[in-house]
Amino acid sequence: MASVSFSQVEKSFGKTKVLHGISLDIADGEFMVLVGPSGCGKSTLLRMLAGLEDISGGTIGIDGRVVNDVDSKDRDIAMVFQSYALYPHLTVAENMGFSLRLRNEKKSFIEERVSKASRILNLDPYLQRYPRELSGGQRQRVAMGRAIVRDPKVFLFDEPLSNLDAKLRVAMRAEIKALHQRLKTTTVYVTHDQVEAMTMADRIAVMNEGRVEQLGAPLELYDRPDNLFVAQFIGSPAMNVFEGTLRKSSSCVEALGHRWPIGNAAAGTEGQAVKYGIRPEHLAMNGGGIPAEVVVVEPMGSEAELVVRVGDAMLTVVAHGRSSAKPGDRISLRPETENAHVFDAGSGKRL
Repeated sequence: MASVSFSQVEKSFGKTKVLHGISLDIADGEFMVLVGPSGCGKSTLLRMLAGLEDISGGTIGIDGRVVNDVDSKDRDIAMVFQSYALYPHLTVAENMGFSLRLRNEKKSFIEERVSKASRILNLDPYLQRYPRELSGGQRQRVAMGRAIVRDPKVFLFDEPLSNLDAKLRVAMRAEIKALHQRLKTTTVYVTHDQVEAMTMADRIAVMNEGRVEQLGAPLELYDRPDNLFVAQFIGSPAMNVFEGTLRKSSSCVEALGHRWPIGNAAAGTEGQAVKYGIRPEHLAMNGGGIPAEVVVVEPMGSEAELVVRVGDAMLTVVAHGRSSAKPGDRISLRPETENAHVFDAGSGKRL
């Protein structure tokens, strides 16, 4: 196991700069998730850590050693790709032990490592099969097994679940998390799926346009996003956000023709243009609140998602349990004051 550090890391492709001085420390044994939209630079950062991309500026360290000029094969890392990257002419056992054979390890050592990894990943019945005889989830487990047998200092995952169907993604999320809890190997995991990030990470680095917007524990990012980008990226369904005017004297934001309550705004000035944020599950449907009209009802079983109209804005509301509301119904909303968010309209920074 090992710590990982990025210090003012930059990357340019020609004249196009894609990473802008990223600094990030990952603790020994930590499960760090890099999350962000396509093109934000998260996979590029991972590939630089793996030694698959050159570093334009800054330093990358593994276990206290700067690895900028160290070959990929000498960094003691193992990477699991989105595409599985298995050799079709080799069996599962041969695929898993391939990297050890390249290192000229003894056959008994390879068999022992493969056997241990296959037990961890429940691959024992498939060791003599070929990749074409496996399901997508089984192939991904083989790719993970190939990484495990190397016993690396750091595991790198580059969107490993993107090719799986929704049900299998949920199952594999749990498997990868359980694997990390068992092996305690430092893990850097890249995804664009914020649900994966929230459920798997010890800490999350939210990236956007080559920069880290916020770094923290999943619930920390969820409860106190630093800016509008993080607020709207983290959470499903996404946070409701709309423009308004801050009224500090009455602890509210005037927006959509109504007064939306806020807690004690630490910053901001009276009359300031702001954006008010409230998550769908923090809008209670009961009497005496802000009037709204139901537009769409989406029953989910244990809860219901409603799209409602307030003024000229469409908001999402999550009702716990089953809702009797129908399109066209008039309801009232009560925002939970302690869970309201206020952002500066210009900079997007949290107030």
